[in-house]
Amino acid sequence: MKRNAIAVWNGTGKDGKGHLTTQSTVLNQTQYSFGSRFENGVGTNPEELIAAAHSGCFTMKLAFNLQAAGFTPTELKTSCDIVFEDGKIVASNLQLTAKVESISDDKFAELVKDAEQNCPISQLLNTAITVTHTLNS
Repeated sequence: MKRNAIAVWNGTGKDGKGHLTTQSTVLNQTQYSFGSRFENGVGTNPEELIAAAHSGCFTMKLAFNLQAAGFTPTELKTSCDIVFEDGKIVASNLQLTAKVESISDDKFAELVKDAEQNCPISQLLNTAITVTHTLNS
């Protein structure tokens, strides 16, 4: 399987602008710029997209882990904060709230840890990764 996206940029780093298009066209010439990355401008930015990718990948991996262990989650909700400092991503912090019936805290923590370490985006990122979780049975 291969997936792709295209970035187009026009102009200088600070004054230029660009757009991103994904293979699925969920992003279709979606604006990004210095303002959307380093200020509060309109558009997306690479760190926001990494946060979406990491939270989505981790959550899906956890769903597969739970299924393999015989559990069906009612809801898994994960937010992700990407920390960008001095031109480098230094951390990805995941916050999970889960509703899973009849699972022990220890078993749930074990499956969360596995998802943290083994989702493909976690394996791709060369940064500190943390997961905090709340289990509501």
